[in-house]
Amino acid sequence: MSLFQQSEAANLRRAQPLAARMRPTTLAEFVGQQHFLGEGKLLRRLLVADRLGSVIFHGPPGTGKTTLARLLAHESRRKFRQLNAVTSGVKELREILEAARDELASGGMRTLLFVDEIHRFNKSQQDALLPDVEDGVVTLVGATTANPFFAVNSALVSRSQLFQFAPLSKSDVGQLLRRAAVDKLRGLGDYPLHLHDDAVEFLSEICDGDARRALAALEIGVLSCPQRPIEFTRELAAESIQRKALQYDPSGDEHYDCASALIKSLRGGDPDAGIYWLARMLESGEDIRFICRRLVILASEDIGNADPAALPLAVAAMQACEFVGLPECQLTLAQAVTYLACAPKSNAATLAISEARSDIRDGRTLPVPVHLRDSHYAGATQLGHGQGYQYSHDAASGIAAQDYLGTDREYYRPTSHGAEREIGERLAHFRKLLRGERGNS
Repeated sequence: MSLFQQSEAANLRRAQPLAARMRPTTLAEFVGQQHFLGEGKLLRRLLVADRLGSVIFHGPPGTGKTTLARLLAHESRRKFRQLNAVTSGVKELREILEAARDELASGGMRTLLFVDEIHRFNKSQQDALLPDVEDGVVTLVGATTANPFFAVNSALVSRSQLFQFAPLSKSDVGQLLRRAAVDKLRGLGDYPLHLHDDAVEFLSEICDGDARRALAALEIGVLSCPQRPIEFTRELAAESIQRKALQYDPSGDEHYDCASALIKSLRGGDPDAGIYWLARMLESGEDIRFICRRLVILASEDIGNADPAALPLAVAAMQACEFVGLPECQLTLAQAVTYLACAPKSNAATLAISEARSDIRDGRTLPVPVHLRDSHYAGATQLGHGQGYQYSHDAASGIAAQDYLGTDREYYRPTSHGAEREIGERLAHFRKLLRGERGNS
């Protein structure tokens, strides 16, 4: 490289943000993802054995997917080519694949093709990759923040190893911040900087495992601080960190995962977790009607008769939210979420209807007993419909001794939780009257 080229490269490097400059250049510098990259783990073994095939990286932003793709190309001695699925079309993709085939045929040079946001490729673009991935012309490394089983062509998924990236731990982020603060070549080591431990602790906590966000805050704080030397305190860190744009696709993983976490928290009796997941959904712009529908369903599915007030409360909350709207309806939702979380739980009604429908689907369709059939039309008496029916209110106990099903089958089994304990005791009395008196007839 000439002096002129070196000068150009240095200028370009200085223009890069800190997070880009601090990207590791070797696997030894790479932080995190030790569950698949540590010694003896799958991806490390594939590299050591030179058996790296196509892979799909999926996980939250700022966890090292792009960086690791570059390091894999370097470690496996492959030419690195990169596409962004948002801005690249089939024509550009085919040009890269054709060049990779030529380089492999003429000189044996293999190509690692990194496709960022691969879930944004349409079906024809993803299909265009298949032949060269199967033939080994390119080693595909796809990166996505979405669930690949939902967002990526199943044919590509089946031909790739999947590696899920986890958010970096607080210690990992702290290590990267301290490294950037002292690195003179790529980091901020030329600045008279004193990085306080509580500032590192704060940024490591608030960034939610996103190293890019933490490093950006460090750089903003250093570059904007007029005092020298720079005391990078917790207060300066708090001023420098930007509000995180929540990753939330109304039709994607986060939508369903947060809804699942909310419902499971309420079912499990944890109002604190329920409030957090509600807040997460509200901050992400979730449809209020969707949240209300889920709460109404939970009131019947998981609480039922253990607290008969749960369903009216959930329905009232739904109606109130429709009437009031945001931001005030967050109060209504918070009330409903905390009440439902703390309510006694029963899925007895849920199990009852599930078992009854299962019996019907399995062919156990019972005829309506003759005495229960409609007798309010001409000719019903001739058919015997309604004959022998006993009006319950005429019975001394209020329970007439007669068969209402035509077979001895119990679907509803009340729990001992909340109001259902009393319902269960009452039902046991009813069943005793029905079966005992029927047995003596």
